[in-house]
Amino acid sequence: MLKITDLTFAYGKKTVLENFSMDLQKGEILAVMGPSGCGKTTLLGLIAGLYKPQKGEIESAFEKVAYVFQEPRLFPWLTVEENLLAVMDEKDTNAMKPVAECLAFVGLEDCANKYPSELSGGMKSRVALARGLAFGGDLFLLDEPFAALDEELRHSLAAKLKNFLTARGASAILVTHNKEDAEGIADRILLLP
Repeated sequence: MLKITDLTFAYGKKTVLENFSMDLQKGEILAVMGPSGCGKTTLLGLIAGLYKPQKGEIESAFEKVAYVFQEPRLFPWLTVEENLLAVMDEKDTNAMKPVAECLAFVGLEDCANKYPSELSGGMKSRVALARGLAFGGDLFLLDEPFAALDEELRHSLAAKLKNFLTARGASAILVTHNKEDAEGIADRILLLP
């Protein structure tokens, strides 16, 4: 479903990915690990189309890609509920139910009417994950979605997320520094140098 062949990308003279190749199958969850600056986030940006490869090819059969950024990137002028509604299909007449379900998924059902400025960093990260789930898709790009969470909450959400993805047959690429997260959620782990 996703095939990357001989991909090269550099920021100026600093090459972060060179002749990189990988594939991702439908329904597969891949964890990407490696040291800071090795190109993990750049790889997600390339797959999402935020950057163009300088060399190589990215072929994707995925139709809808949900991207959960490392920074929550919430709209500060919108409530939590409105942040989720902003990414949902306007034709969905039952939009309120999925919002409630997504907030319950991340344990923030009581925060629907709060603004991002009223939330802790970990809560903002959970809202960003809920927004990604509300957007939906057949491929989820997840950049350190559990980084701001305590260990117990991180394990709980990782298990729920794996079940969510598996039940829908969705694929995901999870960027993480946490080996336990990678081993707990992924079918396969890719180490970048």
